[in-house]
Amino acid sequence: MSHPHVLALGSGRRTAPRGGGRPTAIDKRPVESFEVRDPGPKHGGLGSGVVGDEIGNRKHHGGALQAVYAYPREDQEFWELQIGRPITPGGFGENITTVGLGTTHALVGELWRIGEVVLRVEVPRIPCSTFAAHMGEPRWVRRFTEAGRTGAYLSVVTPGFVHTGAAIEVERPAHDIDLLLLFRAFTGDLAAARRVVDANVVHPDVREELVETLARRGG
Repeated sequence: MSHPHVLALGSGRRTAPRGGGRPTAIDKRPVESFEVRDPGPKHGGLGSGVVGDEIGNRKHHGGALQAVYAYPREDQEFWELQIGRPITPGGFGENITTVGLGTTHALVGELWRIGEVVLRVEVPRIPCSTFAAHMGEPRWVRRFTEAGRTGAYLSVVTPGFVHTGAAIEVERPAHDIDLLLLFRAFTGDLAAARRVVDANVVHPDVREELVETLARRGG
């Protein structure tokens, strides 16, 4: 595995999708650098943690825990084989395309240092209809869910500028709650949800959501 680094950066503007429908900013365009900052709360905050990046649906995207979205180039290459066509960096709506840094088993609370910037791994991506429409692949939400290659949503601990090609230094916490386990907890695995709740390492809002799920479903 090569040394972890930023392969590409992407930023998007809200546009109406082909065929009409709700405007979305999932189609990220390449930039050489961008500034990141804590966007504040999901409701009433600044939206994306990337300055100049827009969000189509703030009900489900953006805010402090989803400030920056990162996806590994290696996982895009996996999907290229699955769907039989190329995926360009930014093609999954990610702000940062990484090389040499997996996200499936990234630990909640893991810190990524990119130059002056520090980002913190928070939650996995939950695939939605906008993502499915963008990809145009049959059963996309189910396929993405089954694969568990979710990418990582990150919060901004230390703001600043991120540059293409910059090295990423990783500081991992002393627990074993990774994004795949949290993703399974979000998508119906009650045993996974119980493990995450008991570990008490996720953001309080995330933990509360899982506690409510367990109470509702008798987990």
